[in-house]
Amino acid sequence: MKRKLFFASLLCLVWFTMASTTDAVKKKPRSNHFVLETSLFLPGMADSTAPKTGGFSNLFDEEAAGTTSAEVRLNPRAIKFVEDYMDKHGEDLLEMKDWGRPYFNMMDGILSRYGLPTELKYLAVIESKLKRTAVSWAGAVGPWQFMPGTARVLGLKVSKGKDERTDYYKSTTAAAKYLRDLYTEFGDWLLVIAAYNGGPGNVYSAIRKSGSRNFWDLQYYLPAESRTHVKKFIGTHYVFEGQGGITTLTKEEAKEQMGVTATYLLNRKLSADELASSKSLNVSGKYHSSCIAKHVMMDMSTFNRYNPDFDKKMASADNAYELKLPAEKMELFMTNKYVILNESVQLLLSGSSVSSQVK
Repeated sequence: MKRKLFFASLLCLVWFTMASTTDAVKKKPRSNHFVLETSLFLPGMADSTAPKTGGFSNLFDEEAAGTTSAEVRLNPRAIKFVEDYMDKHGEDLLEMKDWGRPYFNMMDGILSRYGLPTELKYLAVIESKLKRTAVSWAGAVGPWQFMPGTARVLGLKVSKGKDERTDYYKSTTAAAKYLRDLYTEFGDWLLVIAAYNGGPGNVYSAIRKSGSRNFWDLQYYLPAESRTHVKKFIGTHYVFEGQGGITTLTKEEAKEQMGVTATYLLNRKLSADELASSKSLNVSGKYHSSCIAKHVMMDMSTFNRYNPDFDKKMASADNAYELKLPAEKMELFMTNKYVILNESVQLLLSGSSVSSQVK
Protein backbone atom coordinates (compact mmCIF):
# COMPACT_ATOMS: atom_id res chain seq x y z
CA MET A 1 0.00 0.00 0.00
CA LYS A 2 2.82 2.37 0.91
CA ARG A 3 4.59 1.53 -2.36
CA LYS A 4 1.42 2.35 -4.38
CA LEU A 5 1.04 5.67 -2.55
CA PHE A 6 4.71 6.50 -3.23
CA PHE A 7 4.37 5.88 -7.00
CA ALA A 8 1.10 7.81 -7.15
CA SER A 9 2.76 10.80 -5.43
CA LEU A 10 5.73 10.58 -7.80
CA LEU A 11 3.45 10.59 -10.86
CA CYS A 12 1.60 13.65 -9.53
CA LEU A 13 4.91 15.45 -9.00
CA VAL A 14 6.10 14.67 -12.55
CA TRP A 15 2.77 15.81 -14.04
CA PHE A 16 2.84 19.08 -12.07
CA THR A 17 6.43 19.82 -13.11
CA MET A 18 5.67 19.22 -16.80
CA ALA A 19 2.56 21.39 -16.67
CA SER A 20 4.50 24.23 -15.03
CA THR A 21 7.27 24.02 -17.63
CA THR A 22 4.75 24.11 -20.50
CA ASP A 23 3.12 27.19 -18.98
CA ALA A 24 6.49 28.88 -18.64
CA VAL A 25 7.27 28.25 -22.30
CA LYS A 26 3.91 29.63 -23.35
CA LYS A 27 4.46 32.79 -21.29
CA LYS A 28 8.02 33.36 -22.47
CA PRO A 29 8.28 36.89 -23.95
CA ARG A 30 9.24 37.42 -27.55
CA SER A 31 12.97 37.51 -28.22
CA ASN A 32 12.74 40.50 -30.58
CA HIS A 33 14.51 43.32 -28.76
CA PHE A 34 13.17 46.07 -30.99
CA VAL A 35 9.40 45.80 -30.70
CA LEU A 36 7.56 49.10 -30.27
CA GLU A 37 4.94 49.23 -27.55
CA THR A 38 1.85 50.11 -29.58
CA SER A 39 0.15 51.41 -26.45
CA LEU A 40 2.68 54.24 -26.36
CA PHE A 41 1.76 55.55 -29.79
CA LEU A 42 -1.93 54.71 -30.12
CA PRO A 43 -3.68 55.42 -26.81
CA GLY A 44 -6.81 53.39 -26.25
CA MET A 45 -5.75 50.52 -28.50
CA ALA A 46 -3.50 48.71 -26.03
CA ASP A 47 -4.33 45.45 -24.27
CA SER A 48 -3.70 46.24 -20.62
CA THR A 49 -3.30 42.56 -19.79
CA ALA A 50 -0.53 41.97 -22.34
CA PRO A 51 2.89 41.36 -20.79
CA LYS A 52 5.66 43.90 -21.39
CA THR A 53 8.38 42.66 -23.68
CA GLY A 54 11.96 42.59 -22.48
CA GLY A 55 15.25 43.78 -23.95
CA PHE A 56 15.43 47.06 -25.87
CA SER A 57 11.66 47.52 -25.95
CA ASN A 58 11.54 48.30 -22.24
CA LEU A 59 12.73 51.78 -23.24
CA PHE A 60 9.23 52.23 -24.66
CA ASP A 61 7.58 51.19 -21.42
CA GLU A 62 5.67 54.26 -20.23
CA GLU A 63 6.22 53.42 -16.58
CA ALA A 64 9.96 52.91 -17.01
CA ALA A 65 10.56 55.84 -19.32
CA GLY A 66 8.48 58.40 -17.43
CA THR A 67 5.89 60.85 -18.65
CA THR A 68 8.04 62.47 -21.33
CA SER A 69 8.10 59.45 -23.64
CA ALA A 70 4.40 58.89 -23.06
CA GLU A 71 3.68 62.43 -24.24
CA VAL A 72 5.75 62.11 -27.41
CA ARG A 73 3.67 59.78 -29.60
CA LEU A 74 4.91 58.54 -32.91
CA ASN A 75 2.64 59.38 -35.84
CA PRO A 76 0.65 56.24 -36.78
CA ARG A 77 1.89 56.55 -40.37
CA ALA A 78 5.47 56.04 -39.18
CA ILE A 79 5.05 53.11 -36.80
CA LYS A 80 5.59 50.24 -39.25
CA PHE A 81 8.64 51.83 -40.88
CA VAL A 82 10.28 52.72 -37.57
CA GLU A 83 9.54 49.31 -36.10
CA ASP A 84 11.14 47.53 -39.08
CA TYR A 85 14.07 49.97 -39.15
CA MET A 86 14.84 49.44 -35.47
CA ASP A 87 14.54 45.69 -35.84
CA LYS A 88 17.03 45.71 -38.73
CA HIS A 89 19.54 48.34 -37.56
CA GLY A 90 19.10 48.61 -33.81
CA GLU A 91 22.02 46.41 -32.74
CA ASP A 92 24.53 48.20 -35.01
CA LEU A 93 23.30 51.62 -33.92
CA LEU A 94 23.64 50.75 -30.27
CA GLU A 95 27.25 49.73 -30.89
CA MET A 96 27.81 53.11 -32.53
CA LYS A 97 26.39 54.80 -29.46
CA ASP A 98 29.41 53.43 -27.58
CA TRP A 99 32.30 53.97 -30.01
CA GLY A 100 30.85 57.22 -31.33
CA ARG A 101 30.56 58.88 -27.92
CA PRO A 102 33.52 61.31 -28.42
CA TYR A 103 32.06 62.49 -31.73
CA PHE A 104 28.57 62.86 -30.26
CA ASN A 105 29.91 64.89 -27.32
CA MET A 106 31.69 67.26 -29.70
CA MET A 107 28.57 67.62 -31.86
CA ASP A 108 26.42 68.30 -28.79
CA GLY A 109 28.60 71.27 -27.90
CA ILE A 110 28.45 72.80 -31.37
CA LEU A 111 24.73 72.27 -31.86
CA SER A 112 24.01 73.74 -28.43
CA ARG A 113 26.13 76.78 -29.24
CA TYR A 114 23.94 77.42 -32.29
CA GLY A 115 20.77 77.01 -30.25
CA LEU A 116 19.81 73.70 -31.89
CA PRO A 117 18.48 70.44 -30.44
CA THR A 118 21.46 68.15 -29.85
CA GLU A 119 19.48 65.19 -31.23
CA LEU A 120 20.14 66.59 -34.71
CA LYS A 121 23.54 64.87 -34.45
CA TYR A 122 21.74 61.69 -35.50
CA LEU A 123 21.54 63.15 -39.01
CA ALA A 124 25.27 62.43 -39.29
CA VAL A 125 24.52 58.82 -38.37
CA ILE A 126 22.14 58.25 -41.27
CA GLU A 127 24.14 60.47 -43.63
CA SER A 128 27.50 58.74 -43.20
CA LYS A 129 27.47 56.36 -40.21
CA LEU A 130 29.81 58.98 -38.67
CA LYS A 131 32.53 58.21 -41.24
CA ARG A 132 34.70 61.19 -42.18
CA THR A 133 35.73 59.47 -45.43
CA ALA A 134 32.17 58.72 -46.56
CA VAL A 135 31.47 59.64 -50.21
CA SER A 136 28.00 59.46 -51.78
CA TRP A 137 27.17 58.53 -55.37
CA ALA A 138 26.50 62.25 -56.01
CA GLY A 139 29.86 63.39 -54.65
CA ALA A 140 28.78 64.48 -51.16
CA VAL A 141 31.65 64.01 -48.69
CA GLY A 142 32.27 63.69 -44.98
CA PRO A 143 30.22 62.92 -41.88
CA TRP A 144 27.59 65.50 -42.84
CA GLN A 145 27.70 64.73 -46.59
CA PHE A 146 28.17 68.18 -48.09
CA MET A 147 28.36 68.87 -51.80
CA PRO A 148 31.33 71.11 -52.76
CA GLY A 149 29.23 74.21 -53.53
CA THR A 150 27.23 74.07 -50.31
CA ALA A 151 30.39 73.42 -48.29
CA ARG A 152 32.07 76.53 -49.69
CA VAL A 153 28.99 78.69 -49.04
CA LEU A 154 29.10 77.52 -45.41
CA GLY A 155 32.77 78.45 -45.04
CA LEU A 156 34.50 75.11 -45.64
CA LYS A 157 37.60 74.86 -47.81
CA VAL A 158 37.27 72.36 -50.64
CA SER A 159 40.22 71.99 -52.98
CA LYS A 160 42.59 69.35 -54.34
CA GLY A 161 44.92 69.86 -51.42
CA LYS A 162 42.38 70.32 -48.63
CA ASP A 163 38.81 69.20 -48.02
CA GLU A 164 37.36 70.42 -44.71
CA ARG A 165 34.21 68.38 -45.30
CA THR A 166 36.13 65.50 -43.71
CA ASP A 167 36.98 67.54 -40.60
CA TYR A 168 34.53 66.50 -37.86
CA TYR A 169 34.61 69.81 -36.00
CA LYS A 170 34.49 72.16 -38.98
CA SER A 171 31.88 70.16 -40.90
CA THR A 172 29.65 69.95 -37.81
CA THR A 173 29.90 73.72 -37.42
CA ALA A 174 28.88 74.13 -41.07
CA ALA A 175 25.99 71.68 -40.58
CA ALA A 176 24.79 73.65 -37.54
CA LYS A 177 24.72 76.84 -39.60
CA TYR A 178 22.81 75.14 -42.38
CA LEU A 179 20.30 73.48 -40.04
CA ARG A 180 19.75 76.78 -38.24
CA ASP A 181 18.99 78.52 -41.53
CA LEU A 182 16.69 75.72 -42.68
CA TYR A 183 14.72 75.93 -39.44
CA THR A 184 14.42 79.69 -39.85
CA GLU A 185 13.02 78.98 -43.31
CA PHE A 186 10.59 76.14 -42.49
CA GLY A 187 9.93 76.25 -38.71
CA ASP A 188 9.34 72.49 -38.67
CA TRP A 189 12.02 69.91 -37.87
CA LEU A 190 10.72 67.16 -40.14
CA LEU A 191 10.70 69.57 -43.08
CA VAL A 192 14.22 70.68 -42.10
CA ILE A 193 15.46 67.09 -42.27
CA ALA A 194 13.75 66.55 -45.63
CA ALA A 195 15.32 69.77 -46.95
CA TYR A 196 18.74 68.81 -45.62
CA ASN A 197 18.61 65.66 -47.71
CA GLY A 198 16.85 66.74 -50.87
CA GLY A 199 17.18 70.52 -50.89
CA PRO A 200 14.69 73.24 -49.90
CA GLY A 201 13.36 73.43 -53.45
CA ASN A 202 11.93 69.92 -53.29
CA VAL A 203 10.24 70.69 -49.98
CA TYR A 204 8.66 73.88 -51.36
CA SER A 205 7.48 71.92 -54.38
CA ALA A 206 5.88 69.27 -52.14
CA ILE A 207 4.19 71.97 -50.06
CA ARG A 208 2.77 73.58 -53.19
CA LYS A 209 1.56 70.31 -54.74
CA SER A 210 0.04 68.92 -51.54
CA GLY A 211 -1.37 72.19 -50.22
CA SER A 212 0.03 71.30 -46.80
CA ARG A 213 3.08 71.99 -44.64
CA ASN A 214 2.53 68.77 -42.67
CA PHE A 215 5.24 66.23 -43.53
CA TRP A 216 2.87 63.28 -43.21
CA ASP A 217 0.57 64.83 -45.80
CA LEU A 218 3.19 66.09 -48.26
CA GLN A 219 5.69 63.21 -47.97
CA TYR A 220 4.61 61.45 -51.17
CA TYR A 221 5.35 64.59 -53.19
CA LEU A 222 8.98 64.44 -52.01
CA PRO A 223 11.70 62.33 -53.64
CA ALA A 224 11.58 58.81 -52.16
CA GLU A 225 15.07 59.22 -50.69
CA SER A 226 14.09 62.37 -48.77
CA ARG A 227 10.85 60.81 -47.55
CA THR A 228 12.74 57.77 -46.27
CA HIS A 229 15.50 59.94 -44.82
CA VAL A 230 13.08 61.58 -42.41
CA LYS A 231 11.75 58.24 -41.22
CA LYS A 232 15.27 56.86 -40.80
CA PHE A 233 16.07 59.85 -38.63
CA ILE A 234 13.02 59.18 -36.47
CA GLY A 235 13.98 55.51 -36.13
CA THR A 236 17.57 56.39 -35.24
CA HIS A 237 16.33 58.88 -32.65
CA TYR A 238 14.24 56.16 -31.02
CA VAL A 239 17.18 53.75 -30.90
CA PHE A 240 19.56 56.26 -29.32
CA GLU A 241 17.13 58.13 -27.09
CA GLY A 242 14.62 55.39 -26.32
CA GLN A 243 11.80 57.80 -27.13
CA GLY A 244 10.70 60.55 -29.48
CA GLY A 245 11.40 64.24 -29.07
CA ILE A 246 10.90 67.67 -30.58
CA THR A 247 12.84 66.71 -33.73
CA THR A 248 10.61 63.67 -34.43
CA LEU A 249 7.43 65.75 -34.52
CA THR A 250 5.84 68.16 -36.94
CA LYS A 251 5.32 71.71 -35.75
CA GLU A 252 1.66 71.01 -34.97
CA GLU A 253 2.44 67.71 -33.23
CA ALA A 254 4.99 69.45 -31.04
CA LYS A 255 2.44 72.06 -30.04
CA GLU A 256 -0.26 69.46 -29.40
CA GLN A 257 1.82 66.86 -27.56
CA MET A 258 4.40 68.97 -25.76
CA GLY A 259 2.46 72.18 -25.41
CA VAL A 260 5.33 74.23 -26.82
CA THR A 261 6.31 76.03 -29.95
CA ALA A 262 10.06 75.59 -29.73
CA THR A 263 12.25 77.75 -31.96
CA TYR A 264 15.64 76.65 -30.64
CA LEU A 265 17.14 79.71 -32.25
CA LEU A 266 19.01 82.59 -30.73
CA ASN A 267 16.40 85.33 -30.96
CA ARG A 268 18.71 87.95 -29.48
CA LYS A 269 17.46 91.51 -29.92
CA LEU A 270 19.55 94.07 -31.74
CA SER A 271 22.07 95.83 -29.55
CA ALA A 272 22.25 99.61 -29.24
CA ASP A 273 25.31 99.66 -31.52
CA GLU A 274 23.57 97.50 -34.13
CA LEU A 275 20.54 99.77 -34.11
CA ALA A 276 22.70 102.89 -34.37
CA SER A 277 24.63 101.53 -37.36
CA SER A 278 21.57 100.23 -39.24
CA LYS A 279 19.42 101.87 -41.90
CA SER A 280 15.72 101.39 -42.65
CA LEU A 281 13.79 101.43 -45.91
CA ASN A 282 10.09 100.88 -46.62
CA VAL A 283 9.73 98.14 -49.23
CA SER A 284 6.75 96.56 -50.97
CA GLY A 285 6.34 93.89 -53.61
CA LYS A 286 7.24 90.22 -53.80
CA TYR A 287 10.59 90.38 -52.03
CA HIS A 288 11.70 87.16 -50.32
CA SER A 289 14.02 87.07 -47.31
CA SER A 290 16.34 84.38 -48.70
CA CYS A 291 16.96 86.38 -51.89
CA ILE A 292 17.75 89.55 -49.95
CA ALA A 293 20.04 87.69 -47.54
CA LYS A 294 21.88 86.09 -50.45
CA HIS A 295 22.60 89.35 -52.26
CA VAL A 296 23.54 91.39 -49.19
CA MET A 297 25.66 88.47 -47.90
CA MET A 298 23.91 87.90 -44.56
CA ASP A 299 23.09 84.56 -42.98
CA MET A 300 19.37 83.96 -42.46
CA SER A 301 19.46 84.03 -38.67
CA THR A 302 21.05 87.51 -38.67
CA PHE A 303 18.64 88.77 -41.33
CA ASN A 304 15.71 87.55 -39.25
CA ARG A 305 17.01 89.29 -36.12
CA TYR A 306 16.91 92.56 -38.06
CA ASN A 307 13.64 91.70 -39.83
CA PRO A 308 11.43 89.30 -37.85
CA ASP A 309 8.46 87.74 -39.75
CA PHE A 310 9.58 89.41 -42.98
CA ASP A 311 8.11 86.83 -45.40
CA LYS A 312 4.89 86.49 -43.41
CA LYS A 313 4.24 90.24 -43.48
CA MET A 314 5.25 90.59 -47.13
CA ALA A 315 2.69 87.90 -48.00
CA SER A 316 -0.08 89.71 -46.11
CA ALA A 317 -2.63 92.09 -47.60
CA ASP A 318 -0.51 95.13 -46.67
CA ASN A 319 2.46 93.76 -48.65
CA ALA A 320 4.80 96.30 -47.06
CA TYR A 321 7.67 96.18 -44.57
CA GLU A 322 10.20 98.52 -43.00
CA LEU A 323 13.36 96.71 -44.02
CA LYS A 324 16.23 97.15 -41.56
CA LEU A 325 19.85 96.32 -42.44
CA PRO A 326 23.36 97.31 -41.36
CA ALA A 327 24.36 100.41 -43.34
CA GLU A 328 26.81 98.61 -45.64
CA LYS A 329 24.25 95.87 -46.30
CA MET A 330 21.59 98.43 -47.18
CA GLU A 331 23.92 99.81 -49.85
CA LEU A 332 24.19 96.33 -51.34
CA PHE A 333 20.40 96.02 -51.27
CA MET A 334 19.93 99.34 -53.06
CA THR A 335 22.48 98.32 -55.70
CA ASN A 336 20.84 94.96 -56.33
CA LYS A 337 17.20 95.59 -55.44
CA TYR A 338 15.81 94.98 -58.96
CA VAL A 339 17.79 91.77 -59.32
CA ILE A 340 16.61 90.71 -55.85
CA LEU A 341 12.98 91.49 -56.71
CA ASN A 342 13.15 89.56 -59.98
CA GLU A 343 14.78 86.57 -58.27
CA SER A 344 12.18 86.69 -55.48
CA VAL A 345 9.34 86.62 -58.00
CA GLN A 346 10.90 83.69 -59.83
CA LEU A 347 11.31 81.91 -56.49
CA LEU A 348 7.64 82.33 -55.63
CA LEU A 349 6.54 81.21 -59.10
CA SER A 350 8.74 78.12 -59.18
CA GLY A 351 8.37 77.10 -55.55
CA SER A 352 12.11 76.48 -55.39
CA SER A 353 14.72 77.99 -53.12
CA VAL A 354 17.90 79.99 -53.59
CA SER A 355 19.55 77.85 -50.93
CA SER A 356 22.03 75.28 -52.22
CA GLN A 357 21.25 71.63 -51.86
CA VAL A 358 23.25 69.52 -49.49
CA LYS A 359 23.08 66.42 -51.63
